[in-house]
Amino acid sequence: MSDLQGKRVVIGITGGIAAYKTIELIRLLRKANAEVRVVLTSAAAEFVTPLTLQAISGSPVSQSLFDPAAELSMGHIELAKWADIIVVAPATADFIARMSVGMANDLLSTLCLATSAPILLAPAMNQQMYAQTITQENMAKLAQRGVKFVGPNSGEQACGDVGAGRMSEPSEIFTALCEQLVPKQDLHGLTVVITAGPTREAIDPVRYLSNHSSGKMGYAIAQAFAERGATVTLISGPVNLPTPANVKRINVISAQEMWEVAMESAVKNQLFIGCAAVADYRMADISEQKIKKTADNNELTLRLIKNPDIIASVAALDEQRPFVVGFAAETQNVEVYAKDKLQRKNLDMICANSVAGGAVFGEDRNALHLFWKNGEKLLPSCSKTELAQVLAQEIVEQFITR
Repeated sequence: MSDLQGKRVVIGITGGIAAYKTIELIRLLRKANAEVRVVLTSAAAEFVTPLTLQAISGSPVSQSLFDPAAELSMGHIELAKWADIIVVAPATADFIARMSVGMANDLLSTLCLATSAPILLAPAMNQQMYAQTITQENMAKLAQRGVKFVGPNSGEQACGDVGAGRMSEPSEIFTALCEQLVPKQDLHGLTVVITAGPTREAIDPVRYLSNHSSGKMGYAIAQAFAERGATVTLISGPVNLPTPANVKRINVISAQEMWEVAMESAVKNQLFIGCAAVADYRMADISEQKIKKTADNNELTLRLIKNPDIIASVAALDEQRPFVVGFAAETQNVEVYAKDKLQRKNLDMICANSVAGGAVFGEDRNALHLFWKNGEKLLPSCSKTELAQVLAQEIVEQFITR
């Protein structure tokens, strides 16, 4: 059994007959040393009692969004921040429908809307309710947003029907939960270098040229590889982000600095992922003093020269060349430009997305279209954290194939 020491799990229980099974799930979590808080909907309280759940979990059971004692300190927000994961078991068709449209009309739905933690749902309902198109659409919508599902299983149901809709067994839910909280450590021995964030090209001592990149995607990729045991070096432009756990971070400012560090690091690593938004040009001459505005001059001309092409330079290495993954952020003709860049710069894979209208920059969600020689794959919009995990797997598979 996995050791979940220090992991904080919120268990949500909705109104289904399978609620009695969740008691065993809580017992498994407590045996694995997890901290557990239970949130009970009013309908769920018809099937299992708060007293039983409190005794099993070792913590008070939360039931109402309007509990004066809890809400004195904005209890629902604190609980949403406290959770490392929220698991809803059973998750009824009603709860899935309400969650899919972002409702927050009870404590549990509000927690799911207010948290940044991963959410795992264990559906449980009549087989005909589960088969309904609207239920499947609701689940697909939530999955696209990054919500994970475990089950349901098939078999005889409490109503006598036979079919898909039975809640997964507590042991199955526990395993799925552990996979979310304790990612598999299967990339030990793999070395990865990733560039992330923008670069800044000085104009004078107080001004610079840059772009809107937040670095979130690159940092999420670094985290995804590190969580699976890879040795990760992150070459970062100026961003306001914490360094992911178990990642070596090297800070740079300009494209020239990033190029120098990248070339030194590339030959020491098996994978090179160029996710940074590197400035294509820099000043030909940086003013030693602040450029002053004058009353008779309404224009300012800046002479720019090309920066070194980091991703092309790495891909052109003759010896100790890593597997090279590039990014293409385009405002038009995304597929055409991405395929051209893949071939022209001799990359092994390219990850393309549209940034038309400023989309993606600074946001927490993204979508990518991956291209490689004789292949492609579309990764739909989801949180950058989840997208990075899927992307890491795709990169590893292509790397192994090569």
